[in-house]
Amino acid sequence: MSGPYLIRGSVSLPEAELMWRFSRSSGPGGQHVNTSDSQVELRFDLARTEALPEVWKQRALERLAGRLTGGVITVRASEHRSQWRNRETAAVRLAALLAEASAPPPKPRRPTRIPRGINERRLREKKQRSETKRGRSARDWG
Repeated sequence: MSGPYLIRGSVSLPEAELMWRFSRSSGPGGQHVNTSDSQVELRFDLARTEALPEVWKQRALERLAGRLTGGVITVRASEHRSQWRNRETAAVRLAALLAEASAPPPKPRRPTRIPRGINERRLREKKQRSETKRGRSARDWG
């Protein structure tokens, strides 16, 4: 493994809390696929972890509720032929998922007002167009 996987700031995934499971992959690799356990399943107990600040943990539990099984989040990787690269992929994907789920909500949008000048110009152009069209009417032509 290439060291701790940063979630955000100085918070990282603790290696001790990661549960790995390996199985045979159906991905690329030819005959090699039949003999090696290259698919990686990474599990992380989000509900019981002490690595995340409490606020982040609550946010992540709320946002990932659909993906959790008993408070545990699972990430699978089988894109690569080597188990090591799949481990890297799974860990990076989990860190990114937790970073996104624990991010603070965006600031609420403050509605802006249309400047008076723009509104006046729009009404002036409307009136001008109306005059043009009224001038085309067949009323005066008889």
